[in-house]
Amino acid sequence: MKCHAGNSGTTAAAPATSMHGPPANMFDTVPGYEGTVAGGGGGYLPPPMPSVPMPVPEQAPSPPDWHIPSISEDRARQAFATYVSSKCCYSSAPVREGVITNMESFNTYRYRLETFMESRSTEWSQEPYTGQPVDAGVQPTPGPWQIAAQPPAFFQECKQTIKVPYTSSVKNCHLCLGMGKTPCTTCAGAGNKVCRVCNGSGYRQSDDRCTHCNGRGRENCSSCSGSGSCQCDTCHGKRQLLVFINLNVKWSTEKDEFVAQDSSGLRGQKLEEVSGKELFKDAQNMVYPVRGFPDVSVAQASERFVRDHQVKYAQKSRMLQQRQTIELIAITKVNYMWKGKPNVYYVYGNEFKVNADYYPATCCCSVM
Repeated sequence: MKCHAGNSGTTAAAPATSMHGPPANMFDTVPGYEGTVAGGGGGYLPPPMPSVPMPVPEQAPSPPDWHIPSISEDRARQAFATYVSSKCCYSSAPVREGVITNMESFNTYRYRLETFMESRSTEWSQEPYTGQPVDAGVQPTPGPWQIAAQPPAFFQECKQTIKVPYTSSVKNCHLCLGMGKTPCTTCAGAGNKVCRVCNGSGYRQSDDRCTHCNGRGRENCSSCSGSGSCQCDTCHGKRQLLVFINLNVKWSTEKDEFVAQDSSGLRGQKLEEVSGKELFKDAQNMVYPVRGFPDVSVAQASERFVRDHQVKYAQKSRMLQQRQTIELIAITKVNYMWKGKPNVYYVYGNEFKVNADYYPATCCCSVM
């Protein structure tokens, strides 16, 4: 789905001009929209249905195969060689001459919970009146959550702006008081200003009369062509505004992640750069916490995140879909000897990324 303003069955709101402090009495009271103000200050609107309690599974899902994918020495050397070749100051000697003495595999799990939700807010808007339909009071105004809006695919960010039916009315422009013009800001409404050639004296340096202003010392203002007024920026000279309520619909995804502790010694933030082997995936309108997972900390994180998402998001948004996944991120700690000294590097993730906090053969720098 392509995100755009408007929706089938509703009127797409044209880009409204900015609000310049309109008086409060410019906006009519619309039932169901009493808190709506200009500029989007009404805040997000709670969905009509109360949040439902956290679902509880009838039975725990069957655990998948928790096999640790291991890598060979050749694969570890290949990853190490790729890593070293990407560093301009690293010698390849440790790769060619280093002898692997030990390889250790580690279990590291990443749990992720994503909640895809729809939020709605309203604001009074305006645009120059050029004969658009005026429908305020023709029929009862539908509530903010009664207006149809087509959501995008799950977990795709999107926004729509919809003009709320039966809220449009015509008002005199508050900025120009219905005149269509405002005093010129360049000349302060005078229609003329100090001559830029003679600086207001009426004469040039040779004591000759200034031909630019004919000796008046003032010239017509170019901004308003000498009239002293300019077209109103708010109503574009139309004198009237169409005032209406815009419904702003936003689809967004909130995400939380937890990485179980491991004893490999690799810094945890490194794991943010890689993907893992997907062990478990569950997508529903509302998911239930993972049960029966061999790492208790992952199950605890799942229960905590599911509960937190309910508390934080269900009151102000409509939760459309949740997705939870568990990945196994394989970490291999490679110990090797080079020139009689022990060294270590890590190979991790599906991408076989390498981390070596200390590399024993740098020629000019040690930036990792």
